Amino acid sequence: MALNWKLKEALAARLAREKGYYLHSAGGRTRFALAYPNSYFVGMSNLGFHIIYDVLNRRTDTACERFFLPERREFEEYVRTRTPLLSMETQTPLSEFAVVGFAVSFEMDYFHLLDMLEAGRVPLLAAERDERTPLVIAGGPCATFNPEPLSPFVDAFIIGEGEETVGRFMDAYHAAKDDGASRAEILRLLSRVPGVYVPSLYEHIYNDSGELDVIRPIGDAPAQVERQWVKNLDDYPAHTVVVTDETEFDMYLIETARGCGRHCRFCMAGYCFRKPRNRSLSVLKDAVKAAKVYEKRIGLMGAAISDHPEIDALSEYILAENMTMSVASFRADSVTETLVRSLAESGMKTITLAPEAGSVKMRAVVNKGIEEEHLFRAMDLGMAAGIRHYRLYIMIGLPQETEEDVDAIAALTGRLKDYLERNDSRSTLKLSVNPFIPKPFTPFQWTAMADKKYIEAALKRLKKSLLSRKGVELIAEPPKSAYIQAVLARGDRRVGRALYRAHTMGGAKAFRQAMKAEGLEEAYYIFRAYGAQDVLPWDVLDMGVKKEYLYEEWKRAERLETTIPCFDGCRRCGVCD
Repeated sequence: MALNWKLKEALAARLAREKGYYLHSAGGRTRFALAYPNSYFVGMSNLGFHIIYDVLNRRTDTACERFFLPERREFEEYVRTRTPLLSMETQTPLSEFAVVGFAVSFEMDYFHLLDMLEAGRVPLLAAERDERTPLVIAGGPCATFNPEPLSPFVDAFIIGEGEETVGRFMDAYHAAKDDGASRAEILRLLSRVPGVYVPSLYEHIYNDSGELDVIRPIGDAPAQVERQWVKNLDDYPAHTVVVTDETEFDMYLIETARGCGRHCRFCMAGYCFRKPRNRSLSVLKDAVKAAKVYEKRIGLMGAAISDHPEIDALSEYILAENMTMSVASFRADSVTETLVRSLAESGMKTITLAPEAGSVKMRAVVNKGIEEEHLFRAMDLGMAAGIRHYRLYIMIGLPQETEEDVDAIAALTGRLKDYLERNDSRSTLKLSVNPFIPKPFTPFQWTAMADKKYIEAALKRLKKSLLSRKGVELIAEPPKSAYIQAVLARGDRRVGRALYRAHTMGGAKAFRQAMKAEGLEEAYYIFRAYGAQDVLPWDVLDMGVKKEYLYEEWKRAERLETTIPCFDGCRRCGVCD
């Protein structure tokens, strides 16, 4: 097996620029390859990746090393020199590890996962692996809400929050190996671990119309796999572990909270990672202290940063330690003066808000809970702190949306820009507009995506309405990419066949052609509306939220009825039962 010295040197040089990585001797430890199916810059910006790396390496029986998708020219060098994909820590080929674990956060990275397996000399199809090849597992948001499109390539999935599950997984794996179990027996034993889904132990049966009819467990596999979640976040402090300047944000990341109880009907994270939990202020302060030595800006992470009950105290503590801070976004209805002032004093130039829709009607449909007065107040706080640039997240193609609702986006933008200009003529407003994609385990999982003609017409209408507005910029995700994401998000196991064929034909750019070659229609996955009794590809998983509750929320959306957030003693959705 050829190992190119230039590629090894490049990895070693990057490792030398890092601080905080683990380097274990191989003897006596199981070698675990933690892989991120995107670039080093993207992967090292993912806090979940850091957390699992730390959890695994703190074990006395596991040596975890990292793998990333090489940049294009670097990948070409791997191919040209026939060098297998190498790890960061010891520049060891992927195929020499006992377990390969992918952290999958985005649907479009499914194509990269296959690229990495092939580059690492690991058989792509789980059915073609034997006792000599690594066990391939996957976790992360995409693996949690619908693993089926990846099921031909992944031996086992970690469902839910991985901190506790990956430890139990490794305990079961080691016990099975010590007993001399075969690969098939190991997978059967792993399926008994709470939160571990082994797709080969489930049969998907389709009816004559090509619709999924039954998901049947094989042998003693559980009827459903319950997602796992950390009850006390303080048990697992979550912050940057390996410090490097080569990231998307160049910050020291600290997770303040997890889950969300706001009940936004489009948000997969709000349902798959419910219930909302906050880290204690003392644990967060310890993380800030640990970050101080690196002299980096603190990046606070969480589903709703401004909802943390002690966000003001944390913000003041960070500034008192002569450090700076940043957040990706916050909720306009819970933002505080102290938080905004702290962000401004930290040098933050832009405030990001997410009303998601322009009309009162559509905000009721999605149950966002953000109204215009909240946006104006957030801008008041921002302008008082000297911040003049603002960004809005907007979705188009939502259920029940009409042209009037698209016009309402432009009208809302105009009112907000007028408000800014009355205070600062140099202010700017940027709209980030994305097509709505219905995701599993949300109340919108039953609805279809808006068709391409509508999305394109809505974007054109919106752009035309805002064309004359100085200081307003509109950026939009191409609909083509959104439709591929929709197929992968809502797909069944048959979509995995198209992924495999697309890989042989050139990757993502060949996906639509591969779907046709497999006799699959994109429209079936994108534009199909499910009924209450339909079997969904992801029904084998249990997020704790009752399916009946999600369906009732869908009906409430149709009736334009809003739902209040989680509260103490609430037993509505099933998570807290």
